[in-house]
Amino acid sequence: MQSLKISILLTCCLSLSIGARAASFDSAADQTKADLKASLVELAEVRQAVTKEKIPLMAALSKLEDEVIRKKAELDRLRRLRDNSDLGLNRLREQVEAIQEQNEYAAGLLDEFVRSFETRIDFSETQLYAEATEEARLALDDVDLSQAERFEKQLNVIRVALNRMGALTGGYIFKGSGLAPSGEIEQGSYAVFGPTVYFASSESELAGLTYNKLNSAVAAIADPGVEFAAGIRELVESGEGRIPADATLGKAMKIVEGNDSIGEHLAKGGSVGAVIIGLGVVCLLLGLLKLLEISKFKTPKPEMLQTVLGHLQSGEVENAKGAASADQTGIITAGVENVDQRRGTLEEILYERILAARPRLERFLPFIALTAAAAPLLGLLGTVTGMIKTFNLITIFGTGDAKSLSSGISEALVTTELGLIVAIPALIFHGLLARMARQKIGEMEQTAVGFVNGVSTQDS
Repeated sequence: MQSLKISILLTCCLSLSIGARAASFDSAADQTKADLKASLVELAEVRQAVTKEKIPLMAALSKLEDEVIRKKAELDRLRRLRDNSDLGLNRLREQVEAIQEQNEYAAGLLDEFVRSFETRIDFSETQLYAEATEEARLALDDVDLSQAERFEKQLNVIRVALNRMGALTGGYIFKGSGLAPSGEIEQGSYAVFGPTVYFASSESELAGLTYNKLNSAVAAIADPGVEFAAGIRELVESGEGRIPADATLGKAMKIVEGNDSIGEHLAKGGSVGAVIIGLGVVCLLLGLLKLLEISKFKTPKPEMLQTVLGHLQSGEVENAKGAASADQTGIITAGVENVDQRRGTLEEILYERILAARPRLERFLPFIALTAAAAPLLGLLGTVTGMIKTFNLITIFGTGDAKSLSSGISEALVTTELGLIVAIPALIFHGLLARMARQKIGEMEQTAVGFVNGVSTQDS
């Protein structure tokens, strides 16, 4: 019963609550409708404002889109220009590199021409073109000069060379100085005719052909003879004359100039060569002295020995001593004086005489043999010192100038030559003299044996 009351009570409370909520829902719905209506009004107003502002905004947007399109087109155009400019710049760089390579190649040709120009002309013409070639040569090492300035100085040498080629047609004459055969420098005039250059002095009667002399600052003058001097002077002074022609293009004069005298050739051997020459001279003098000494050394002849033995056999001792006095070796004399001695003692006495004469016959022969052995070694020493000198010159001057190396090479070769020249005759001389000495000793031994045998036969 009580539970029923509670249920009724709960039902009443729920009904009251639902009714209150229904009243609040109605008021909320009314409020919502009012808000909705206000919102719709506000939306309409906003739409009207948007509609008013939409047209200018669309126009501005369209304008901006057009501007963007224009900017993109301009950007594309600039990009194309940039690509084109990069391509053109690369082409220009390639062209610049190609032009630089051409300039370097041309510079190399010009450098080679400048360096070889002086070697292509006659040595006498260097004093005529020295200024142009010197400027071009200095320009090669001047880092302050531009390529164009360097080209200009090098091209000046080419102009000089072209002018020279034009002047060579028919020959040309210029003034200069020349080295006379006496060693004096004389002033005069040169006449270039073909490959030959002629010179006529204005200070003397000297007239001749030019050639390059070692260590000479100017061209040297070779005198071709009195019969050509007048013609050369006439050519130099008037352009016409009877002149000598060198078919070898100067090589004949170089050969003659290169032919050294004996003194000049020996001087190339240096100090070692002087020692070899001195040793050879001493060896020659001793050899001649020894040859004369051995030739004058007379051994007893068999006739003398038979005469002495005959006197001894006859008991004529004094006559035997008189006949033996002509013996220069003293062997027969010693035999006669000791004829009464025993055979063994007599042999020893005669052998002593032979031993006493041997040093006289063989003296100086060891020195000649030593000379024959030492001369090639001294020549080898000179070769070594000459090659050391040559390598030192190569270190200083390089291998481009062969003339600077000639002194060391000459010393190396000449000393070897001198060593062989001294050693070979010394060896032959020693063999000849030693054979002659042995022959004399053999004759003395034969005489001693003959005397001993003759005396022994008499005793028996």
